Amino acid sequence: MYYPQFFLSYGNFELKGLIVPLLQIIMFGMGSQMSLKDFAGVIKMPKGVIAGVICQFTIMPFIGVSIAILFNFPPEIAAGVILVGSSPSGLASNVMSFLAKANLALSVTLTAFATLLSPLLTPFLMKTLAGQFIEVDFWNMMLGIFNMVILPIVAGLIFNIFSLSKVSVKGKIIQLLSYFLIILLRNFIAFQTSEISIMEFIKGISIDVFWFLVLPIAGAFLFKYMAKGNNEGLSKVLAFISMLAIGIIIVVITAAGRDSLLEVGLLLILACFMQNMFGYGLGYSVARFILKMNENDCRTIALEVGMQNGGLASGLALQMGKVATVGLAPAVFGPMMNITGSSLATWWRGKEVGSRKSEVRSEEKT
Repeated sequence: MYYPQFFLSYGNFELKGLIVPLLQIIMFGMGSQMSLKDFAGVIKMPKGVIAGVICQFTIMPFIGVSIAILFNFPPEIAAGVILVGSSPSGLASNVMSFLAKANLALSVTLTAFATLLSPLLTPFLMKTLAGQFIEVDFWNMMLGIFNMVILPIVAGLIFNIFSLSKVSVKGKIIQLLSYFLIILLRNFIAFQTSEISIMEFIKGISIDVFWFLVLPIAGAFLFKYMAKGNNEGLSKVLAFISMLAIGIIIVVITAAGRDSLLEVGLLLILACFMQNMFGYGLGYSVARFILKMNENDCRTIALEVGMQNGGLASGLALQMGKVATVGLAPAVFGPMMNITGSSLATWWRGKEVGSRKSEVRSEEKT
């Protein structure tokens, strides 16, 4: 806060240019620890997945817009609060669900589906709720989410099937074709919504195929050769890189938005805390008292709703050219949710969960 200039640029290079690549690395790490089984969880737990996704994209966005209006923030700061609420959950919620002895499988599936739906729902919510504060380009934001989140996760999934998981040749081919279609969709949307030529369209596909298909496959084979079966080392390295990347993103955004943060700092911290707490509380309450879900699932829904992907929100703020204002709420919310989330998870971990039979009986009675 005292010497922000040291974290704004290095020579002629602006450090905020690191935000998107670092976010892509984090999302690649997330994808490398996932598989299609995480998405198949919707078949086994349809009620939990549907309820969780609906809560995720209704409770938090409307909490965000309510708090932004209540605190009467400047337009761009208010939009940042709404952006946090409109983002999907991230890996942190999975970690907290594990610590809380919640339903980890449901947590992972919810994160996967919320992330998959974010290119459509996050721009829609921002356009609808934050459009009164700032100009929101729906298609540009959608493409940004594809670039920062979806394609890096695709790269991670490809890395996983060629290095860690045991997938048949037929399964690999089917998955690769599916992931290629995602790349094609991203570039087709760009072609339809931007003034680019056919050659630029083809060039875009070629670049994405190289970065998000070819390189992950090559990296997977290199990893298998170097690791010699030691897969745990990769998880530790990716976890360290993710934590370091998140730290750098927060520092850069805080430095860029120093003046705005000094102006609304305490109020913004309070607003983010309220948004976080209301997310936990309403998520749990809806799951418990309205949907009559068991305790483990209620804990999962609460953590998924209350914890957001602050990194994605920061990247979108940068893409909008407003990282010093819109990006402040994500920078404050990210560290805060990890503190509150770990505290809540620790408390729940020490609190006995009712037996499975008693939970089932209580559900049957209702």
